[in-house]
Order: sequence, then C-alpha cells, then structure tokens
Amino acid sequence: MMNFDTLGSKVQNSRIFKGSEQKPFLAPRGIFVADGKLFISDTGRNRVFIWLNIPTSEYQEPDIILGQNEITDAGRNSGGAVNGNTLQYPSGIWSDGKKLVVADAWNHRVLIWHSLPTHNAQPADVVLGQPDFTNNKPNVKGIGSDPTAKTLNWPYGVFSEGDNLWIADTGNRRVLYYKTLPTENYTPADKVLGKPHFNTRDYENNDPIWPYSVKINSQGQLAIADTQFYRILIWKDKSKAFDNPADIIIGQDNFDDAGQNQFRLAPESNTLNWTYDACFYKNGILVNDTGNSRILVFDKIPSKNNASADSLIGRPNFQTSSEYKENMMGTQSAIYWPFSITTVGDTLYIADTGNHRVVICEIG
Repeated sequence: MMNFDTLGSKVQNSRIFKGSEQKPFLAPRGIFVADGKLFISDTGRNRVFIWLNIPTSEYQEPDIILGQNEITDAGRNSGGAVNGNTLQYPSGIWSDGKKLVVADAWNHRVLIWHSLPTHNAQPADVVLGQPDFTNNKPNVKGIGSDPTAKTLNWPYGVFSEGDNLWIADTGNRRVLYYKTLPTENYTPADKVLGKPHFNTRDYENNDPIWPYSVKINSQGQLAIADTQFYRILIWKDKSKAFDNPADIIIGQDNFDDAGQNQFRLAPESNTLNWTYDACFYKNGILVNDTGNSRILVFDKIPSKNNASADSLIGRPNFQTSSEYKENMMGTQSAIYWPFSITTVGDTLYIADTGNHRVVICEIG
C-alpha cells in the first residue's frame, strides 16, 4: 500500500491508478494528458492505453489499446513481425486529444496517428525513422550505421507544440525537429539539435549526451533531460538551441561535470541521478530525478547553473535517495524510479515506473 505522506506537503489529494484490473501496468514509462484524455505507455507490456476520461478508481479498463489486440496480450510486436499496429517498448507520448505521437523506442521509430484511434491495434498513419512499417533496425541499416535526417536510434521522447514535432533521438545523441507534423513516412527532419550535421555521431560535452525527453513551455523555453550526464539543459529561447549550448544547467555546475549526484554519497537539493524527464509548471519547472526516486520543484526557472531546488516530492528531505526506509521492505510505500511526469492545471501525474502504477495528486 502507498503511504501518501511520503509524497510530502507539496501535494495533496493523492491516489494511485494501476490500469486494467485484468492485466495491470508493467513498468509504465510514458504519460500524457490532453483534452481530458489519459495516455499511458505500458512499456513493459508493449502497449499504449487511451482513456477518454480521466479514471477515478484504482483500476479501470482502457477505452483503446494500441500495440496489442486484447488486454491480455503483451508480446513484443504482438509476438510476431513488426508492422503498423505493433509496438516494442513504447516510451514517450504526446497528444492534443486529436492527434497522437508515440516513441516506439525499440523499433527505432516514431508513430503518428493524425486522428485519435478508435479501436484496438489500430495501425499508425505515419512512421518516422523507418522507410515503412515493416523495418525496425537502428538507423535503418543496423547497429553501427551512421544516422541521417530520416533515421532514428532508440528514440525515447516526443513533443509537439501542435503543428511541429521534436524527437529525442536518444541513441543518436541528438534531438530532431520537424517544422510541421509529418504526413508521409520516412520524412526527413528539418533541423538537428546537438550535432553540427545530420550524419554526425561524435559529441561534445556541451551537447545533449543522452537526451531522453523534450519539453517546451508557452514562453518558448526548452528543457531537455540529458540522462547520461545527470542534468537538465534549459534554453531560454528554443529557436537558439540549434546553434548555441544551453543557457542553464540543472544538476551540474558546468558542461564538463557529469557526476552522479555530483559524486556524493547522498543526493542534495542541487544534484541529480539518472534524470529522465522534466515538466514546466507555472513559472518554474519540475524535474524527475528518477535514480533518486524523487521530483525536484523549482518555483522559478533557475538563472544560474547548479541551482538548488525549492522543494521536493517523494522524499522526506533532500538527502534521502532511493535507499529509503519506506522502500527497503518492498518499494510500494513510496514512489520508486518514476520515469515521466506531466501536469494539467495543478494536477500532477507521475509514472511511478518501479511500482508499476501511476500516482495522481494535486500540487498545493
């Protein structure tokens, strides 16, 4: 049972959601809410769920399943060959309630539905990263091949402002940008962030090293969760991100630093450990500090590198990591390895991945 007191005084009215009672979540990594609809990547079971209304109970059957035909199915690519209606380790999700974009990470592709799916296992309308729906090798040609403007390698994150598309092309250590949401398969990206050219594989420390998620707020500020260097990179103006390093680093003092909790035995208010996501909230930002099983709260976007968080969610203090007494005899009493977060108004949705559930609460 969850001890909601472990979330701390920053949130209230907390509850848990475990998906289908017939076959509950297994390591859900992606979560998004749009137009009153809930979208969840049930990553461990290779499927994406859609609820047309926000669930209000601990279990509720999904309205639509993508990647599988039935709620009891869970195989990679539905236990067969890859095609337009299968998934393998889906992760990041974006939707406006009408269109849907899914990062189908282990198939090295991104799938787009230009109208909201209406039935189980509905095939996607468009595939990016592969020439067609039946290919799924990294960078099309396989491991070790150079990337191009059309290819993908372990894409984990997706985001759109409604008419464009950003992809965290994680395995290629870059972010791809499309000026318009593609309507044709294998569309090339218009710009690349983190590399001088589309076919570049080398990287510098001031580039996103292992970009896992991309988020943009209404002011045009851009945040990238750079997992492998334990940091969040923030640009004050997204349009300048293609040619300039980040303006602010959360979690490290400079671009060359890359310490897990800055090489400390315990975390602090300014350190990170395997951060996989961030979410702009009001004038600030929430940072998913996955390896420390907590969410750091910055009331305002930091103005300098290595800033300390103002408060946190999920741990009693800044020095407590995943090695928490509430997790030692079984992890379910507190959040454990949360991978993604999203907000709608003051409601926070946490993909509590290590506990195979979603935590929903109100930021107070």
